[in-house]
Amino acid sequence: MQQNKRAEFALFSPQAGMSYRALVERAALLEKLDYHSLWLVDHMWTRAMPDLDHLECITAMSALAAETKTLRIGTLVLCQSYRNPALLAKSLCTIDQISNGRLEIGIGAGWMDEEYRAYGYEFPPIAVRLKQMEETLQILKAMFSEKRTTFEGSYYRVLDAPNNPKPVQKPHPPITIGGSGEKVMLRLVARYADRWNLPAGYRSFEDKLLALKGHCQAVGRDLDTIEISEQLLVCIGRNEEEVEQKWKLAKGLKPFVYTGIKGTPTQLIEALNERVRKGITMFTIFFSDFAPPETIELFAREVMPAFA
Repeated sequence: MQQNKRAEFALFSPQAGMSYRALVERAALLEKLDYHSLWLVDHMWTRAMPDLDHLECITAMSALAAETKTLRIGTLVLCQSYRNPALLAKSLCTIDQISNGRLEIGIGAGWMDEEYRAYGYEFPPIAVRLKQMEETLQILKAMFSEKRTTFEGSYYRVLDAPNNPKPVQKPHPPITIGGSGEKVMLRLVARYADRWNLPAGYRSFEDKLLALKGHCQAVGRDLDTIEISEQLLVCIGRNEEEVEQKWKLAKGLKPFVYTGIKGTPTQLIEALNERVRKGITMFTIFFSDFAPPETIELFAREVMPAFA
């Protein structure tokens, strides 16, 4: 029997319709079952469902950090536009302190234009948002480590800014950049990220990886120093009939369904192992049935041990 390589599994858990207590219970279950991490979303509401309850992510992360002991807490991904970069650095360091070093920093350029407008943010062209994101990353990294930070960019600036206490994790909590734009976003991954998260719905992993490799070569970085993760829809069932029933309901989950996988635990192990062989070693999973406890437990008990 072929030995599977090690991989880590996290839950991508949008806050849509979830009370705080429900989120805490989910986190406790993930921790009990040895999931790597829980990842929230940085939105004010859920697209097409604006009237559902939706907790703000930085506040929720802080609370979850206090409620858990081993589970890592992240956001897939923080929108760089919504917070002053210096204040964001301060908030993230505080969460890392509260969690005793369990913060995961996921960051992106922002995309939900109607959310920007509704909350009074300008929605500049993507080229501008990417430049703003790079300046945000530069400020974050400086404020995580330098005694005082001064930065003068085209969009953001700080002047002799202290930031204490520093994060528990050294030199800083892992930075995940989520995105797949081959010209700019993957260049930012090569220059600034500890982990790249490939969003669901991509066309060719191989093409994206080749582009990232080229950017790494251009900045003199070893591609192997970047962990690769995937935002992955998983449809799991105890038998094939259950799988097919769930998959029918999952077909409307675009773009997740385009790159999602389905199957019994044995079939999922095979599908995941194919991805691991390509170099993906972490999966931020969005379960097709929205992650009831029995699904979270089934995956943990029947799939995860194969990659331990």
